[in-house]
Amino acid sequence: MLSIFDQGPPPPCPAPFNLAAHVLGKASTLGDKTALSVLSADSSDDWSFAPLEAAVRGTGAGLLQAGLTPGDIVLMRLGNSVEFPIAYLGAIAAGIVPVPTSSQLTEDEVAAMVADLSPAAILRDPGVAGVPPSQNGPREIGLDQLTSMRDLPPCAYDMGDPDRLAYIIYTSGTSGSPRAVMHAHRAIWARQMMIDSWYELTEADRLLHAGAFNWTYTLGTGLMDPWTMGATALIPEPGTDLAALPDRLRSSRATIVAAAPGVYRKILSAHDRIDLPDLRHGLTAGEKLSEPLRQAWAEASGTRLYEAYGMSECSTFISSCPSDPAPAGALGTPQKGRRIAILGDDGPVEQGAPGTIAVHRDDPGLMLGYLGQPEDTAARFRGDWFLTGDQGVMDPAGHISYLGRDDDMMNAGGYRVSPMEVEAALSHFPGLTHVAATEIEVKADARIIVAFYTAPEPLDEAELKAFAAQHLARYKQPRAYVRLDALPTGANGKVQRRALKPLYPRKSA
Repeated sequence: MLSIFDQGPPPPCPAPFNLAAHVLGKASTLGDKTALSVLSADSSDDWSFAPLEAAVRGTGAGLLQAGLTPGDIVLMRLGNSVEFPIAYLGAIAAGIVPVPTSSQLTEDEVAAMVADLSPAAILRDPGVAGVPPSQNGPREIGLDQLTSMRDLPPCAYDMGDPDRLAYIIYTSGTSGSPRAVMHAHRAIWARQMMIDSWYELTEADRLLHAGAFNWTYTLGTGLMDPWTMGATALIPEPGTDLAALPDRLRSSRATIVAAAPGVYRKILSAHDRIDLPDLRHGLTAGEKLSEPLRQAWAEASGTRLYEAYGMSECSTFISSCPSDPAPAGALGTPQKGRRIAILGDDGPVEQGAPGTIAVHRDDPGLMLGYLGQPEDTAARFRGDWFLTGDQGVMDPAGHISYLGRDDDMMNAGGYRVSPMEVEAALSHFPGLTHVAATEIEVKADARIIVAFYTAPEPLDEAELKAFAAQHLARYKQPRAYVRLDALPTGANGKVQRRALKPLYPRKSA
């Protein structure tokens, strides 16, 4: 049997359609119900559905009054606050195209995005890096101005073709430069497949996401999906110690928790036993969940973790869930409504054979393409299949196990990072002659980015780290530097990054 798993077509997206209108569709009937609680040690900042929708649509009206028009692109440079999702959904409600970004980006990285996007405006918190002062960037709409928009009369939802552009997110590509991934309004409609086949989320649930407001994983799984279902989203206040999360879960009576594997690992390092009487289960994505971590969480909490696999171009599409748990080592099965295959050079491989995980081009959650890069977009397809670049194997029951990347992409705490982007930034450091970056597993379930370099003399690591901090977001910065006499290369002279892993000095881990 070939490695194709067809879960049947998803329900068609209605038209006309607006992503924000869909997310807040239950606000009219659940007006007084708590939509969001920002949790602190002894209190919470609560938003009910009606005021949340009013703030979103008021922000949409304010952006239009500021001179923006439907179809305009706005770059989001906002911090870890509730203003982030309000501005994001407000823009989409009005037909404006937001580009959410990490607050960790440097001025150089922001300038490169501005050159790529030509945005009509930047929505900016003054505490977050913008375009370098020496450059003439687009006009900025500040945090105070955005906050004041909440009280404006609501904009009408900009309804239209569900296939039209709704938002753009950046992902690191194998070219070494971050690529702008364009998504349609229908992308939110496709998320109901993961709501059913991963979360098993209901209106009665209280879902706590451990990430920041301005992380796309939090934005989707932690906020928009609960609101779509009429459930309550719970977000720990910025700066919350991960060791305190069990207390927040318990006091907020969370029924589902979502986090990257590293968060669960840190919780377990501080707690042998975790008493969470209201918790039904946990969700995890962003990096591979190890079997020892899955088992350790189950033993400590009495609940199970369910993993999902996806990417910026298609969110998640393979997962396990309470009604369909994955066997040890497997990611799960394709979600209902998905068509997934494992491909070799000549098409789908036999079940049990390794190949590239691929998504059918008709998947409603699949990207529209890379902005301004039609050739790169076309290169990701083989016939009717979008190639993820990840290797996997499918068993006869449809369970898919992850085998790793077919390139050298790294994973830093749930963020995909291109080694070429890191290398390009470090290559300008004085005295450094050659550099290559790779991901190293320093201990069980703990991976860091390491830069291997050549130089006439050992370079000062503190100076290297300071240089990286000027040019790379925190999550992209190497945590260690190793000097070598020469970097391993192949017959064609290209650096063999996988050959670097055995050269890491384990005694220093």
